[in-house]
Amino acid sequence: MLATASQPAELVSEESARLEGARMGDIEDVGDAVADELTFDPDVDASGITVRIVNGEVTMAGTVPSYPHYLAAVAAARRIAGDRNVRNDLEIRLPPDDVRDDTELAKAANDALTLNEATPVGVAAKAANGDVILTGVARNATERAAAELLVAALTGVRRVTNNIEVRADAGLP
Repeated sequence: MLATASQPAELVSEESARLEGARMGDIEDVGDAVADELTFDPDVDASGITVRIVNGEVTMAGTVPSYPHYLAAVAAARRIAGDRNVRNDLEIRLPPDDVRDDTELAKAANDALTLNEATPVGVAAKAANGDVILTGVARNATERAAAELLVAALTGVRRVTNNIEVRADAGLP
């Protein structure tokens, strides 16, 4: 079974009726529904994504133009597939104008972290091949997640590895 996310999809009302109650027992139906969701989601550029059923798993393959598109595609697939396995073989292929040197990307990430009040003091970023690695300590999971979301939206980011440690005593003298 092969469904391309950029193919015309059924009307939203028909799709909603088909998905009502999340009673999709057939894995092919789930694959088709994931492809449709990727097409309808305004946060996903689905033109380079193919959805297949491989060994009973929904598999997304292809390319997306940014890390936020990658995150949105994963979220959309999980929203539809639910507890079923979703294999993500997407690759982030940045447009040439969005590629940043690692030094420039690390500086942009650290500047963003420093200027944002929601991120904890002492969190730092480094970059390697467009991947941003966050380190440091946060007081709670909310601060940790805020730092990750902040750098994920920066131009030139291919992936974010969040190695921020959560400790209740972070930032205390």
